[in-house]
Amino acid sequence: MGDKRFFLPKGFKAAGVPAGIKQSGDPDLAVILSDREAAAAAVFTRNAFAAAPVLYSKQVIAKNPRGLRAVVVNAGNANACTGEQGIRDAEETAALAAKALGIQPDSVFVMSTGIIGVPMPMEKMRRGIPEAASRLSADGLEDAARAIMTTDTVPKFASAEVRLGDAKASIVGIAKGAGMIHPNMATMLSVITTDAAVEPDALGRVLRWAVARSFNAVTVDGDTSTNDTVLVMANGASGAPLLQEGTDAFLAFADALLSVAKSLAKQIARDGEGATKMATVCVRGALSRDDAMKAAKAIANSPLVKTALFGGDPNWGRIVAAIGYSGAVVEPEKVSLRIAIGDEESHGEFLLLASGGRPAPFDAKAAADIFSAKEVLIEVDLGLGMEEATVWTCDLSHGYVDINGYYHT
Repeated sequence: MGDKRFFLPKGFKAAGVPAGIKQSGDPDLAVILSDREAAAAAVFTRNAFAAAPVLYSKQVIAKNPRGLRAVVVNAGNANACTGEQGIRDAEETAALAAKALGIQPDSVFVMSTGIIGVPMPMEKMRRGIPEAASRLSADGLEDAARAIMTTDTVPKFASAEVRLGDAKASIVGIAKGAGMIHPNMATMLSVITTDAAVEPDALGRVLRWAVARSFNAVTVDGDTSTNDTVLVMANGASGAPLLQEGTDAFLAFADALLSVAKSLAKQIARDGEGATKMATVCVRGALSRDDAMKAAKAIANSPLVKTALFGGDPNWGRIVAAIGYSGAVVEPEKVSLRIAIGDEESHGEFLLLASGGRPAPFDAKAAADIFSAKEVLIEVDLGLGMEEATVWTCDLSHGYVDINGYYHT
């Protein structure tokens, strides 16, 4: 984050406090409030064991998509696989926030992250939520971002501004996620706020479009969480006119939303549990975007590719093997592979490793130097069409095993 400060859009306040849910005593409860009703849209996990806050918040969005006022996020306990009591606890969480904030319970969205299968410590929530409500401020975003962390090593922020007619709107997001990251909708938890004015249906469509190109394109370990949720709230406080789909202003808003979502997704990959480096996998020349995504995710999820990244070993055979089992349409004699230091937006000189499904002559030391860098770009051209996809991942190190071998204890 450096010295950059991230301030909430107009009309929003946030806070993060320690409620005692985490054994460490670190902040573990965040509240974000809009001073007026906000249009809302969300994308949720497709895991069959969806957590109680996911089930509860789906109902909130369905019943009140134009009137969301607040979101409560706790870390340290996922409230997943907790049965009917878990639903009651999510409902009570919303009611506690509504009382503390002076708003209606059906205007409160709930998120949780942490250990699965443990009942929520509601006595701690009963103390913590009023405390967080009393500390809300326009510059409380960093406290909120830190409060939703679990195994994250750093808080994750992103922001963008967009000119909408005579007004300027802000889009600001936070996220948590370092492990159990392989989205089938969004990934981890993220709250994105904006003072633009957008109808809920349009907001939902642009969110799903952005998620497909950001949160749905990041993987750390191939595990999809029970709690994955991405929420966007648009309160219109900027004074900009209501955005209309198909207009230049709406397209500018969509691009800004995507830039925020991509930044957060890449920060998650960079902060993967035990990670020592980030890798960007770009697959081009596919017959369909689905094929490009299949091939890119197969490479990014391959334990053999990820361990090769950790060891700085440019074993390109592992990459093409992953492409071969990905399910994408592939003609080996048309596939080429090259690598570079950096990512898809800023990278060094490419080094060709394979062409036509065969090895290309390359300097082995130069290849090892690239694979040993902190950021590695792997680019594959399937040579069949015009579609492409990009996925962000990280290496698989001893640290990942250490973290997850003792996560519960």
